[in-house]
Amino acid sequence: MRSRLIVLVTVAALAAAVTLLGGAFRGSHSPAAQAASPAGAARALTDAGLAVGDTAALVSQLQDRLRADPRDARGYALLGLAYQQRARETGDPTYYPRSERALRRALRLAPADAVSVGGLGSLALSRHRFREALALGRRALRFAPGSARTYGVIGDSLVELGRYDEAFRAFDTMAQLRPSLAAYARVSYARELLGRPQDAIAAMRLAVEAAANQPEATAWARVQLGKLYWSTGQLGPAAREYRSALAAFPGYAYAFDALAQVEAARGHTRRAIGLETRAVDAIPLPQFVGLLGDLYGAHGQRAQARRQYALIGVIQRLLVANGVRTDLETALFDVDHGIRLRHAVALARAARADRPSIDGDDVLAWALARNGRCGEAAAYSRRALRLGTQDALKLFHRGMIERCLGNRPAGDAFLRRALTLNPHFSVLWSPVARRALG
Repeated sequence: MRSRLIVLVTVAALAAAVTLLGGAFRGSHSPAAQAASPAGAARALTDAGLAVGDTAALVSQLQDRLRADPRDARGYALLGLAYQQRARETGDPTYYPRSERALRRALRLAPADAVSVGGLGSLALSRHRFREALALGRRALRFAPGSARTYGVIGDSLVELGRYDEAFRAFDTMAQLRPSLAAYARVSYARELLGRPQDAIAAMRLAVEAAANQPEATAWARVQLGKLYWSTGQLGPAAREYRSALAAFPGYAYAFDALAQVEAARGHTRRAIGLETRAVDAIPLPQFVGLLGDLYGAHGQRAQARRQYALIGVIQRLLVANGVRTDLETALFDVDHGIRLRHAVALARAARADRPSIDGDDVLAWALARNGRCGEAAAYSRRALRLGTQDALKLFHRGMIERCLGNRPAGDAFLRRALTLNPHFSVLWSPVARRALG
């Protein structure tokens, strides 16, 4: 089946001329865990014949339309999607409850509307409510069996629930139904999960081509392509993609964030802080704020780092207040920064129960290890690597766990694999890995 994923997408690419909301602390490539994707709500709005260049103006227009006709189900559905687009553009989670109210109003007026149900599915993904998203995706599919976007919602949910074979089948179907930026991005991620980075890069290049003449979509796809180069230690190609993203869409916060990591890897910490500050000023996402704190710490500015870390807590509370589940991301941040380590284990365990993916396994493994419970940690770390994913951070965690168990040769082998794959995988932990191998 996994080889079929590659074949089907190749066929789709020949047949055609040629994402995804959510995300908090963790810099994942998962479509379900990314706030940056221009697909999802924007795609649905475009399909409805509405321009998405100025979403704030679009929201205002839709509100005027609904004041004139309060029984316009389609208008409420589009307003709900526009609110999700605003959340993605601004990082403001208060748009999520507004989106939910609009979409549920649409469903009261038109109970079998696939766009509204699918919109609620996308919203559930944004809030990291993956079982709910899966149920809504399947419900939307009953109303519109040929909807490629709906297969994306279903596949994204299944990935986060650790049901990878089912997820990949959903992505196959999506690519067959509608070869597109959204489909290629998901296929790229599937290949990355399976430990095939070069194949992932090839699929993301198709996504870049599919985004032609769409500035923000092009910027998003180029940043994702750059991250694939980055994950395999290719700083030059990664930086070129990030700069191309900024050329396509000036001021793009996700490109500033990614370039900051490149500059830090090159030893230009002050320049990295400047770039990350621009990302935070544009969209104060927790992962941006967290990296800025780490960069300040690496530059010896401890007070500045502490201020950024304190801001993480404020953002987390805002996310939770607006229905976003942040247990996994919060646990990882706390474990990495030595905050309430015992509590972090409980948080990571609850998060993994709700989100039994390789990321859930990895965060729980790391939380256990940082509490000295390395025997328990090893089992979860093995599960985190079960797909063959080439992820330097997961390899680092495994290496430290093996060393904790007294298996130094095995531990050192994993640390070398992490550093060989990406010598600069983490501002915090790459130096630790190098010192351990000293």
